[in-house]
Amino acid sequence: MKILITGATGFIGSFVAEEALRQGMEVWAAVRKSSSTAYLGEGRIERIELDLSSERQLIDSFSSHRFDYVVHCAGVTKCIDSRDFFRVNTEGTKHLVNALRATRQPLKRFVYLSSLSVYGPVREKMPYTAIRTDDIPCPNTAYGRSKLAAEAFLDSLLTLSPEASGNGDRAEEPFPFVVLRPTGVYGPREKDYFMMASSIKKHLDLSVGFRPQDLTFIYVSDVVQAVFLALERGRTGGKYFLSDGGVYSSRTFSDLLRRELGNPWLLRLRVPLWILRAIAGIGELAGRATGKATALNNDKYHIMKQRNWHCDIEPARRELGFHPAVMLDEGVKRSVEWYRREGWL
Repeated sequence: MKILITGATGFIGSFVAEEALRQGMEVWAAVRKSSSTAYLGEGRIERIELDLSSERQLIDSFSSHRFDYVVHCAGVTKCIDSRDFFRVNTEGTKHLVNALRATRQPLKRFVYLSSLSVYGPVREKMPYTAIRTDDIPCPNTAYGRSKLAAEAFLDSLLTLSPEASGNGDRAEEPFPFVVLRPTGVYGPREKDYFMMASSIKKHLDLSVGFRPQDLTFIYVSDVVQAVFLALERGRTGGKYFLSDGGVYSSRTFSDLLRRELGNPWLLRLRVPLWILRAIAGIGELAGRATGKATALNNDKYHIMKQRNWHCDIEPARRELGFHPAVMLDEGVKRSVEWYRREGWL
């Protein structure tokens, strides 16, 4: 089976590519000229240069290939200009799917890596309850809105009229997509959660807001597990939340990091939301001035402000057979071991 993975040079995509190799697939990684290929290994993964901003280039590139599966991991999580989220995450997805359809790829499944962020701050009244797929999404970040817009485009392909399909006499088969919505993904090669580990090693633990916060996490290998279950068992049009099934306080993650780092002495600071808002605004301005997206910006403020990240993974358990294998304590241990081994810490 021939599989194309976008974002294969990044965090989640690189692990998806490795698992596809283990399963004996012919693996093709979508790359750009500027892509680092450090995680692609030597020779076992084929590379195809794709420009998600150009539907024409994608069609030309796909014309000599036939893919059985596509896993779309590519996207941006931080931008200087909020319009870039939609240019990459929304329009890039549209161009990719349109090119796959235009070249009549024999797809058995297209898996789209979306995000829990498409829902935003729902079920925020205490006691918090799990976000469900029948809740109404209200994303409060440009990132979340761009991912939701990409999902809406995929939804539009579930039912196509003869006119829309372009053949004039019969409706085209629905595009065979499955959407995965992971919560916060962590593990080796991930950089945002690594910043917490680095901060704790330097004796500072920063938290935000005074209302209780329910957090959820998922280790990268469990996301990969869900991807391959979706390829095999996913229902066309199905959408699934992913987490390790646990719900954690805002301090649990930092406590586990501290333990794995040898319990360094720690200054714990809890910052009011209004201070975070001001810092995020400064970070936004600094990003525009320097031309480089900063770690703390307006989108990040809204993410950190959100109090409820609890999501219902029962549909993934029931329909995909998804069973998280790595709980938070074990995942943090593995992550810190990798950071040390690779010289990050």
